[in-house]
Amino acid sequence: MEDISEPYLLEVIVCSVDDALAAEGGGAGRLEVIHRYDVGGLTPPVELVRKIAEAVRIPLRVMVREAEPFEISEESEKQRLCETAREFAEIGVDGLVLGFLKAGQTEKSIDHELVARVLACAPNLNATFHRAFEDLADPLQAIAELKNHPQIDRILTSGGNDAWQDKVQRFAIWQQTAQPEIQMLVGGGTDAAAIKLLKTATGVREFHVGRAVREGESVAGRLLTERVRELKNLFDKSLV
Repeated sequence: MEDISEPYLLEVIVCSVDDALAAEGGGAGRLEVIHRYDVGGLTPPVELVRKIAEAVRIPLRVMVREAEPFEISEESEKQRLCETAREFAEIGVDGLVLGFLKAGQTEKSIDHELVARVLACAPNLNATFHRAFEDLADPLQAIAELKNHPQIDRILTSGGNDAWQDKVQRFAIWQQTAQPEIQMLVGGGTDAAAIKLLKTATGVREFHVGRAVREGESVAGRLLTERVRELKNLFDKSLV
């Protein structure tokens, strides 16, 4: 099922300029810039994003998330999200990373109104819908709904809590369903084994890594250029 029409891409989570330089040096194709890795990533300081943009040449996607919950009701927080999106657009990053949900009586749903509102503040940027996707009961329906936001071109997900082997068919179906508007981005504990398995069996082209390229595989560990390079080398068919 491996699709050879498009290149593979390794996206690396970074929290500092040093992280960004190390990731780029190892061959990362894109960076996700966040703050507070320990809580899954929050909006980074605008000045940090500006410094990273000046330091590297590869694309940046930047988290837009003020607090841990995916459900947002306070108007003041919504306004901050919008202002942040405008500031990142002015820096000229590649895209935003976001995911807003609404809690219903029986299950959660995408907060399309807030997604559209924030994206409208950065109309020239693309966007990744992040792992809030995993809180939605019907992934295929969610993919179809997200296609109604033309700026969203990536969905970041671990695919669930089961073993990678058990997620192969799931990712293959999601990738086929999402294309051509959206690419699935595999993240959430992604390591060498996951990349080797999913790249050949699912058609997924992009992988998102964090702890796997850090010292001690810890969110607090130093980002290691050699670890990034090792994973990037897995995209060379001669090495797999």
